[in-house]
Amino acid sequence: MARSTARKRALNTLYEADEKGQDIESLLSERIAQPGAQTPLPDYAIQIVRGVADHLGDINSLLDEHSTSWPVRRMAVIDRNIMRIAVWEMLYNPEVPGKVAIDEALSLAKTLSEADSPSFIHGLLSAVERDRQAVEEDASHARERADEAARIAALAEAEAAKAESDGGFDTSDDSGETSRSDGARTEDGVLPRPGTEIKDAVEGVTLDDLSLDIPPQLG
Repeated sequence: MARSTARKRALNTLYEADEKGQDIESLLSERIAQPGAQTPLPDYAIQIVRGVADHLGDINSLLDEHSTSWPVRRMAVIDRNIMRIAVWEMLYNPEVPGKVAIDEALSLAKTLSEADSPSFIHGLLSAVERDRQAVEEDASHARERADEAARIAALAEAEAAKAESDGGFDTSDDSGETSRSDGARTEDGVLPRPGTEIKDAVEGVTLDDLSLDIPPQLG
C-alpha cells in the first residue's frame, strides 16, 4: 500500500485518540485487533502512530517552539496531528526527506483542513526543517573536525615513533653499559683515535734504543 494512504490511516488513528483523549498506544492496539469495516492498518501507518506516541512530548515541544501563532493545545486537532506525522518523519525516519514529509502534510491539509491551514502548516514545518538541517550541518562539521584532529594526532604519533626508531642506535656492550666510539671500526673493533699510534710507539723506547749520529762538536 502507498505511503500516502498509510499516512492518512495513521492520521485517522491519531485524530481519534486526540479527540477522545485516549492513549494513542491503547487505541492503536484496538484498531490493529479490530479494524472494523476498514482493511487492516498498513505497516507504515502502525510505524507512524507508534513513532508519534513514543516521541509525542518532543514533537509537541518543537511545534510549540516554532509556532508564531498559538501553542499546540490550541491548534485545530486535525492540523496538529498532520504536523505531528510530518515532524516524526523529518526527525525520526531517515528514509523520508524533509521536503517530502512537508509536501505530504500539505496534501493532507488541503484535503482535510480549513482553507488557511496549509499556509500555516507549511510555514511551521519549514521552520522545523531549517533548524533540523542546521543541527545536522553543525553535527557534520563537528565530526569532520574530530576526524581531522584524530588524523593529525595519528600522524604525530607515527612521526614520533619513526624518529625514536631512527635515533635508537644500540651501543651497549656486554656489561649492559652504553659505550661510544670516537674512531672508525676495524675487523677487531674500533681503531684508536688519530695520534694514539705514535704515542704507543714512543712509549717504552729509551735513548739506547735510538741510533743517532751525534756531531763531534756535541759529543
